Amino acid sequence: MMNLSSSERKALFTGTQVAYYFLCRRKLWLFSRGLGMESTSELVNLGRVIDEFSFRREYKGEFFSDEPIKVDFLRISNGIVVHEVKKSSKMEEVHEWQVKYYIWYLSRKGVSVREGVIHYPRAFRMKKVVFTEKDARLIEEALKGIKEVLSLPEPPPPRRTKICSKCAYFEFCFVR
Repeated sequence: MMNLSSSERKALFTGTQVAYYFLCRRKLWLFSRGLGMESTSELVNLGRVIDEFSFRREYKGEFFSDEPIKVDFLRISNGIVVHEVKKSSKMEEVHEWQVKYYIWYLSRKGVSVREGVIHYPRAFRMKKVVFTEKDARLIEEALKGIKEVLSLPEPPPPRRTKICSKCAYFEFCFVR
């Protein structure tokens, strides 16, 4: 298994940061600077409850406690499968990139991951996530983009989208 040096580990990002890169660069910048509005959001807390109470039989401990990623759970079924539990499929593409980042990261560590699965318990639905070489290149480009966003002296300006009104940062960005 390939071990990443501590400097390589520090150069990598959390799954949340990767998801925020694909969702909103401003949210990524604010979150990464320690402005965590999620703790005050009822929707985020609902997501935590859904994650906590779904798949109770699965081991949801810290698989990689010294690593920047936090996978909801893993299963071994003809190889390792990464599983993520999400509240809603409204941001399915963002969720897919988060799972693909986990697969990419684990493969860099020498872990052979077969695929990922995103579970949407409230909708009784799941989405299979397949990882390709093209995805690996796009993840690497995204990591460079995250570095660029985080190097900015100020957050990117807010860009209103259809999901902004339910975002934990909505008031910070749009209420003055």
